[in-house]
Amino acid sequence: QVRLVESGGDSVQTGGSLRLSCTVAGGTDNWPWMGWFRQAAGKERAAVAIIGRDRGTTVYAAPVKGRFTISRDNSKNVLYLQMNWLQVEDTAMYYCAASVRRIPGLVARNFDTWGQGTQVIVSS
Repeated sequence: QVRLVESGGDSVQTGGSLRLSCTVAGGTDNWPWMGWFRQAAGKERAAVAIIGRDRGTTVYAAPVKGRFTISRDNSKNVLYLQMNWLQVEDTAMYYCAASVRRIPGLVARNFDTWGQGTQVIVSS
């Protein structure tokens, strides 16, 4: 059973940085797209960023552009999310996800495999 395991979530102050990791376990990372999504308390799940496997194409949700960087190491089967200049609004459970679609977009339901999430709390 292929699964995604997130790590790196923590509690930080505004302006701080965190690096989230998502390790693919139990199989080979061969999805054309992977991404990070987040869900804040009382809110719907929203996209953060996605990245293509072959070309490394990235797409970011507007709230994180210029602050977050998504990357992946295909040889190590690890997905990363570098988060800089964190704000209170970034507080959420962050989920790693993978999609078999060629063009999933920033749409959660187009992603097929999900991790359990890692909590990020940003305090002012």
